[in-house]
Amino acid sequence: MLGALIGSIAGSIYEWKNIKTKDFPLFRYDSRIAGDAVMTAAVANAVLLTDDLGDLEGFKANVAAELRRMGEAYLGLPYGPRFEKWLLSDDPRPYDSVGNGGAARVSPVAWAAESLPQCLALAKAATEVTHASSEAGAGACCAAGAVYLARTGKDKDAIRDHVTRYFPLDFTLDEIRPDYAFDLSCAGSVPQAMEAFLEAEDFEDAIRNAISIGGDSDTIACMTGAVAAAFYGIPKDIRDVAVPYLTGEVWIALDRFSRVY
Repeated sequence: MLGALIGSIAGSIYEWKNIKTKDFPLFRYDSRIAGDAVMTAAVANAVLLTDDLGDLEGFKANVAAELRRMGEAYLGLPYGPRFEKWLLSDDPRPYDSVGNGGAARVSPVAWAAESLPQCLALAKAATEVTHASSEAGAGACCAAGAVYLARTGKDKDAIRDHVTRYFPLDFTLDEIRPDYAFDLSCAGSVPQAMEAFLEAEDFEDAIRNAISIGGDSDTIACMTGAVAAAFYGIPKDIRDVAVPYLTGEVWIALDRFSRVY
């Protein structure tokens, strides 16, 4: 979970000011908690609130409640317009979105799941309370499954094989970096986030890879950071700098979740 939060924080200042290089400050004075970090914390809370994770309907109810509670606590953040409408609705219903918000927030389920099938079921459930499309479900399963495989000791070949069951990986970062642009869709951002991990040498390199291609930097780095943390761990120096950015409800969620998982 912390890896996702770090990726979101590191990418937060580059989302609208893309940087097409790996040479940049990982954290700056204006780095901040972004919406993906808040929603990741919300899913973590929902995991902790659900007594039986086999009860997918109960889990979905907890996810929806926590997304709304956490979202309302951080209303000043720039959420997507459709998600913000859902957040503030008196009768929130899933909408047909292919966006990457669901994929970005699901990494906590990979730490709670006892098997890959359970991980994928939880990821899909956590996503479909807002994003109703099959592409959004595929993005969430791709991202969460990669984290699960990484945390259970699988190698990059296994993780790549998992990713390609959902999206093709027919590019390298160097090939796409010059022309890659902002793309909120799962098909246009989840495989890029996974490739950023697969080409990395360590946790920090993965985050730098993710941000260096541009596009939706905080979301891409959030997804990359989740997998990289599970695979490599997080260096103490990066952890020590990142944690002070986590305040309020996000910090409370991380603390509680980390004590259990």
